[in-house]
Amino acid sequence: MSRSTRGTRIAVVLASVLLLCGALAACGSGSGSGSGSAGSAGPASGAPGGGAFPVTIEHKYGSTAIPAAPKRIVTVGLTDQDSVLALGTVPVGTTEWLGGYKGAIGPWAAGRLGAGAVPAVLKDTGTGPQVEKIASLAPDLILALYSGLTKDQYETLAKIAPVVAQPKEYADYGVPWQRQTEIIGRALGKETEAKKLVGDVEAEFTAAKKEHPEFAGATAVIATPYEGIFVYGPQDNRSRILSSLGFSLPPGLDKAVGDEFGANISKERTDLLDTGAIVWIVADPAADAAKLHKDKLYSDLKVVQQGREIFVRETGDYGNAFSFVSVLSLPYTLERLAPQLAAAVDGSPATKVTEPAS
Repeated sequence: MSRSTRGTRIAVVLASVLLLCGALAACGSGSGSGSGSAGSAGPASGAPGGGAFPVTIEHKYGSTAIPAAPKRIVTVGLTDQDSVLALGTVPVGTTEWLGGYKGAIGPWAAGRLGAGAVPAVLKDTGTGPQVEKIASLAPDLILALYSGLTKDQYETLAKIAPVVAQPKEYADYGVPWQRQTEIIGRALGKETEAKKLVGDVEAEFTAAKKEHPEFAGATAVIATPYEGIFVYGPQDNRSRILSSLGFSLPPGLDKAVGDEFGANISKERTDLLDTGAIVWIVADPAADAAKLHKDKLYSDLKVVQQGREIFVRETGDYGNAFSFVSVLSLPYTLERLAPQLAAAVDGSPATKVTEPAS
């Protein structure tokens, strides 16, 4: 499809959306340069209170005004749908990332769907969000917090509806789940409810730390055998799970990954893996463990010799939840991950770290 033909088709769809919405003001984006704290849910104009509208939210590409409580939400951010569902709204469109679940809603969140309410699923084919399909859903809010949305993509989507992009103080795909939930809560006029949701999940982390004092001060890292060895850095939400449980990330990890959520490391940096526990995200635990152990440089590490490896199967509900890291997936993950971490750091090489039964 030529650029001009594609542009014509988008223009036609956008025109239809404006008719569906009833007025340009209802669908337009209040994007601008922004002036407050980067990435914060900035001050709302109008009457005070958590549900006051209009609301202005700052992000990587400026600020966006949301004129009224949104009713038709499309989530471009890969995990944003969970916060929307947790706050009592079913998105009209979601973006598929993991699992191939119906409506892109994992089993940890499926109970939040109303009877018969299943979002349309969008796919990122590598060229960015499906603009025409998003426009056809007539959204009044587009959320892209857990995303790598580019400025051009943001500006295109902003012609359809107000867009809340990723906060600029974090790496792309690096917004913490707490901040994600709170910003989405502000966008939906449910800031108080969002803070309670965050508090409830943080209480589960506190309980896990109390049950497992051995986590405090122990080091841990998350990796995957992708094009060698890929480690997840401090700005990745999976690493934040470990930190929230009391673990410390290995010194030098932040330097190794730079400003990204993770990076491949050279053989010379295998020392980053010699931690109190290492969590591997793999396709097949037995096969991938055997392959890793053939590398003498890795197999000689104490973390291997003392049986402190954890292998999380990347497919399946647990592996998907572990990578999803949302306000709804985290309780599901903690129930399974905490026992594995406890087995890894109990001080006995004889203790086997097993996969959860389900």
